[in-house]
Amino acid sequence: MSPGRDRARASGQLRPPSLGLLLAEARSLFEFNASLLLSPVLMRAPRGDGHPVLTLPGFLASDLSMAPMRRYLGELGYDAHAWRMGRNLGGLTRMREALHTRLAEIHAASGRKVSLVGWSLGGVYARDLALQAPDMVRNVITLGSPFANDVRATNATALYERMSGDRAEDFAEARAAIAGDLPVPATSIFSRADGVVNWRTCQLRPSDRAENIEVYLASHIGLGVNPAALWAVADRLAQPEGEFWPFGRAGPFAIAYAPPERAVLA
Repeated sequence: MSPGRDRARASGQLRPPSLGLLLAEARSLFEFNASLLLSPVLMRAPRGDGHPVLTLPGFLASDLSMAPMRRYLGELGYDAHAWRMGRNLGGLTRMREALHTRLAEIHAASGRKVSLVGWSLGGVYARDLALQAPDMVRNVITLGSPFANDVRATNATALYERMSGDRAEDFAEARAAIAGDLPVPATSIFSRADGVVNWRTCQLRPSDRAENIEVYLASHIGLGVNPAALWAVADRLAQPEGEFWPFGRAGPFAIAYAPPERAVLA
C-alpha cells in the first residue's frame, strides 16, 4: 500500500473508488441495453399523477444523459423537464440562481410542487435547491450523488475543482446543510460498485422522510438507466404529495436491492 493510502486510512479519510471499479464503469452500456429489453416490465411501475419532475444531469453531462429517464417518466404520466443549461461544468454557488429560476418557471407554469431527480452532481444541486426553495419542491431523489462525509472521495474531484473553480473546503457550511436533513422527503439511490464516487458519500441520515436505496452492482454512469434504479425512482415519485413510506424492495427487480439494514450509514 502506498504512503498516501496509509495516511488516508490512518486519518479515517475516505478514498475514491479503485481503478478496477473505475474501469468497470464500461458496463453501463449493458445497463442501458437491459432497460430497453425490460421496458415492458418497467412500464408496470406505479403510474404518475402528472406532477412536474425536473431532471438534473451529472458533472460534464448534458440533458441528453437524462433523456431516457425523462422519456420513461413521461410514459408513466409525469411532466418531465430538462434543466436546459447545457453541459454541467460544475459550480454550486455559480449555478444556484439559474437553478432556482428554472425551478420557479416550472412551478409557476404547472401550479404544482416539483420533484427533483439529480444524477451525481445534479443530485447535490437538487438537495441544495430543496433547502433554498422548499415551498416549490415536492421531493428529492439522488442517484450516486456525493453530498455526505468526505465529498472529495471521488475520481472526478480534481477535474471538477479545475473546471468549476470550487473547492470542497471553501463551502463547509453549505456542504454541511446539503448533507443534513432536508425539509422535503428525500431518497438516495447508490451502489457500492460505483467506480466514480465512493458510495459512503451518497448516504443520507435515514428518518421518517428520508431513506437510502442500494442497488447491487450498478455502475455510476449507468445509474440513470439501470432498470432497478429506474423502477425505484418511479416508485418513489408515485407517493402522494406530503406522504412518505419506505421503499418496499419488491416487484420484478426485488433481487437487485440490498436489504434496508445494509443501506444505512456505515
